[in-house]
Amino acid sequence: MLETLQSIAGDLGIADPFGRGFLSVILTFVTALVFTWAFIPRLLRFALGKGWADQPNERRLNVRPLANAGGLAIFAGFVVSLVVAWALRPIIIQEVNIQVLAILLGGSWLVLVGFIDDQFGLSPLVRLLVQTLAAALLMVNGLMIDFNAIPFLSVVPDGPNGPLSILTTWLWIVGLTNAVNLLDGVDGVVGGVAFIASVVLLVTAAQFPDRAAAVILLAGLAGSTLGYLRYNFNPSRIIMGDAGSTLLGFTLAAVSLLGTVTATASASVLLPLLVLALPIVDTTQVVLGRLARGIRNPLAHPDKTHIHHRVLARTASARKTALTLWGVALVFGLLGMAVQGVQPVPIMVTGLGIIAMLALVASVRVLAYRREQASAAAVSAAGQNPAQQGIAQQQTTQADQKEKH
Repeated sequence: MLETLQSIAGDLGIADPFGRGFLSVILTFVTALVFTWAFIPRLLRFALGKGWADQPNERRLNVRPLANAGGLAIFAGFVVSLVVAWALRPIIIQEVNIQVLAILLGGSWLVLVGFIDDQFGLSPLVRLLVQTLAAALLMVNGLMIDFNAIPFLSVVPDGPNGPLSILTTWLWIVGLTNAVNLLDGVDGVVGGVAFIASVVLLVTAAQFPDRAAAVILLAGLAGSTLGYLRYNFNPSRIIMGDAGSTLLGFTLAAVSLLGTVTATASASVLLPLLVLALPIVDTTQVVLGRLARGIRNPLAHPDKTHIHHRVLARTASARKTALTLWGVALVFGLLGMAVQGVQPVPIMVTGLGIIAMLALVASVRVLAYRREQASAAAVSAAGQNPAQQGIAQQQTTQADQKEKH
């Protein structure tokens, strides 16, 4: 029996299922999940008290103020889990250490600027400048895409290959950062897509013994994103805002370049392209559509032409929209694993595991919402006013406490 389990673990890229390395990955994921899950209710109350919320308008789906500080919880859970992982199994390769710190520093810049933009508003130029600085930070620390490794393109001499590699890397990092941000328009969509991408990249990186840093980062990102989804699946109680969506896009773009995940072969380039195909395709069709309509700055003119808006128009349900786009992202992710050469067993286990975890958090959110509705109905039947802010907050707090117990 033990040999069978070890054989299955080996197929999944786990050299020793009882070793310190694998346990540190599990602990990183669980730490991020539990911390984010427990932290958000407290952050939610604080954010609403401070007015950190999106107000309803013609583009947004919320009908009441909705706390937009979820990105802070994702970032906090991500960083806390990495501190735990680093204490248990420090990454000893100095070059990788520097690259990991570059990813964290660049991500913290985007969280800060994104949060300021969420609360006060910043110009697209300022946001683009900060994203470019974050991309430059990665490039000077060796996180680059080799232009000559991109499939279907002609090989160029070493002279122009350098500038073209820099431009390609900038487009990948800044483009994906904005692509994930633009996909954030319906409850649960971006959180689920980012979780799927994180797990797929994690399992793929685990197939190679020299990608430990990428595995740890992705475990923390997956855990914090899943914990956030507990409160963001429709009807959401909190959204991640630009602070969260740009963090997710930037981190996924950066980790896909980390260590030997760097694009040195056609399959290595195709993997992140397929895993993150949904936000890439969405942004591409939106930008081209806006340019075709004569809009000179397509990223500064929001509309309802995104894929999630189109799916929502067909399904008339935010939940069905999220589930549909999760399914699309999962199919592309598993296809990317196959292109990378991952064996069928890890692909199947990854798909089933992702489905099970997403189903769990979605079910928990739906059940919690039903308890909230039942509590509100009971208060209303007793002749009280459930619309009062203090009472409403007490109801949601009680629902959370019941769930924890």
